[in-house]
Formats: sequence, structure tokens, C-alpha cells
Amino acid sequence: MFRRSRTRPLIALVAMVAAVAACGTSGPSSGGGGPFKVWALQDPVLNPIEKTSIEGAGGALETFGNDPYKQKVRVAIGSPNAPDVFFNWGGGNLKEYVDAGKIEDLTPVLDSTSGLKDAFLPSVLNGAKIDGKYYGLPMRGMQPVVLFYNKDLFTSAGVQPPKTWDDLLKLVDAFKGKNIQPIALAGSQAWTELMWIEYLLDRVGGSEVFQNIRDKGPAGWKDPAVLEAATKVKELVDRGGFGTNYASVGYDVGGASTILAQGKAAMHLMGSWEYVNQLGQSPDFVKNDKLGWVTFPSLAGGKGKPDTVVGNASNYYSITKSSKSLDAAKKFVSTALNDEKYVQSLIDAGDVPAVTGVKEKLAKAANSQYTTWIYEQVEKASTFQLSWDQDLPADQATKMLTQLQELFLGKITPQAFVDALAQG
Repeated sequence: MFRRSRTRPLIALVAMVAAVAACGTSGPSSGGGGPFKVWALQDPVLNPIEKTSIEGAGGALETFGNDPYKQKVRVAIGSPNAPDVFFNWGGGNLKEYVDAGKIEDLTPVLDSTSGLKDAFLPSVLNGAKIDGKYYGLPMRGMQPVVLFYNKDLFTSAGVQPPKTWDDLLKLVDAFKGKNIQPIALAGSQAWTELMWIEYLLDRVGGSEVFQNIRDKGPAGWKDPAVLEAATKVKELVDRGGFGTNYASVGYDVGGASTILAQGKAAMHLMGSWEYVNQLGQSPDFVKNDKLGWVTFPSLAGGKGKPDTVVGNASNYYSITKSSKSLDAAKKFVSTALNDEKYVQSLIDAGDVPAVTGVKEKLAKAANSQYTTWIYEQVEKASTFQLSWDQDLPADQATKMLTQLQELFLGKITPQAFVDALAQG
């Protein structure tokens, strides 16, 4: 899901310059362990911070654009050209390499380094936990999916943000009655629709349902909870929750975000970067306190816990088993990622690190009301479910997104959606 371009406000760019300067060479020294190379995804704000940390530890950073990165890693892992440390999304994206025996188990590092395991939020750290072992450590900020809403529209309609699924359905009817589109949706891109069924499946059946799909294969889609979640998606579409033109709306060009900010839609389910995007393209909407946010509604009778979040738990650094600088790589990931100056640099750049005990730091930074709330949601989450298109192998993810878009368009039934995915 979170292969999206995220705009960042000018204040974050200015803060980033200061943060990089503050970070200095605070990273741990290599201690003679030899040079190591790190691969990461390009990010003009975060890469300078990462570069400073890596070079301070005796390593070198090389970055790549999003589209070629996964293929480049796939080809390189296990070859003489493999990086020592590499950026990844955790979950099924990482599991492929773990199953192939290419990734170093970091559980001993976590167990032997005092305070390291407790330095990260458990639900995020578990994003790189596979078969009971840890194969990655969080290295960037968290991006859970949030239900945003237009406060002015809610006030004028005399309604409150939804706490339950039934509340949400009532809001759909209420806003339709006022000729306002209830929910903005950039339906021309299937990943925006994915957020809805991810949360619904988790609320209906619990996080175990998708974990079974990921770990045991396509037959897991036959779980009754999947059909129920898909049925609820169809009911929401048929009820008019997304209006009638959602299939032609895009996200990358700001379509759905603009609809919310201009008061043409009341709600918008999106990753936490939506706040920064709104701040960049509709600053008055944010600064005048017209943008609200709440967690995804609970579901009466559902097996899932209401505190569970879905989205981009973090990005992770993992170490290749073939690394010729294994000791230096381990020392880097075990000391640099919770380093106080590194963490502060991430916060100054607008990220919400998956590190424990940083609420006071967030409170002193820009947009603290929002970033502290994001942190608290993840801090108390029992599970942080990675976006399905990260948590599944690429071919399965592509098919799943295609079938999901067909479901939203009404071209297939919920049962056909289940059947198609269960076939593998």
C-alpha cells in the first residue's frame, strides 16, 4: 500500500536541515568491524538523516526509486552484490527471503543487547517477526490508516464521528440526505480501497485470519470472515457511501484529499500521511482546525480487537546472512536506530518513530496534537497489521488488488472475490 508519494510541509524540510546538522556523527563507530553497505528507498527528507547515521557507523548508503527497488533487492539477495543491510517493509515482503535462508536472525541481537527489545513499540517490532524470530528492526516512522473527517460538515449536520460500524452507516445516510458525499475515495487506485477491507476483516475475524492467509496460502481466503468483510464492502458501496464517481478519482493528484478539504465529502480513510498532504495542499483547512481524525470503527459481534490498527507499521533494516561485514552491520542496527539524536532527527523531519518513550519529544515538535495521537494509537495497539499488498508476495498482491477493484465496481460478487483469491 504505502508506496505513495507523500508531500511534506516546508516546515519539515527546514527542520530536516537542522536535524541533519544536529545528528552529526552521533552514530556508533564501526569498531574495526569493517565497512558495510546499506540499501534504502529514496526519500529526500529522510535519506540525509539516514546517511549521517550510517556513515557515522562506518557504512555507506545507496538509495533507489520505489519501482525498481523491490526487483533490485530480489536479484541481489544471495548474490555477491547483496547489501549488508537493506530497507524492507517487513511481513510477507521479508518472509520470502527468510524462507530462502538469506536473512540473518536478529533475535539473539535483541536478547543480548540490554534494553534493545524494549526500545521499540511491540506491535511495530512484530512486523518483522516471522515464525517466532525477529528479522528486522524499525528504522522509519509509523503510518497507520486513519479515518479523517471534515469538522465543519459534521458540525453543520449535528453529528459525531463514528465509534461503531453502525454509526458509520447512519452517517452515510445522514450526509446523503444533505446531498453531501459521505466518504471520499480515490477509487481509480485499488490500494485506497484496500484500506477498507483490511480493517473490516480485522474487525470481523481478528488479525489471525489474514496471518493464516499470509502464512498458509490462498486457501485461507475461504475463512467465513473474508466473505463477511467483502459483503460489508459491497453493502457500503451499494448504500452510496462513496458516491457515484469514485472510480474516476485519483489520490496522487490530490483528488480525494481536495474533496474532503472543500467540503464535498465528509470522511476519508487514508494513511497518516494524509495530514501532511492536507497541510501542504490545503493549509487553511488544517490550521483552522477543520480537519478531524478518529480510529476505524469497532464492529459489534466481531472477533477482532478494536485497538488493532492497519497500515505501514514502519520500514525495517534487515541484514543479509551473506554479509562480509556481519559484526559491523549488527552493531549498527542494534545501536543506531534508537539513538537519541537519530530519533530526534526523525521527529524534527515530521516522522513518528516506533520507539518507546518519545511522547515528550513529539509534544515539543510541530503538529504535536496529531503526531502524539498517532503515537498513542500504535502504542496501545495489540496488533499492527501490515497492509496486505506488502504482506503478500507480489504476484498474490497484484491479483488481490485487481479482484478488490472489481468488487468495488460491482463487477464481481463477494463470493466471487473469495473464490478467485482462494484459487491462488
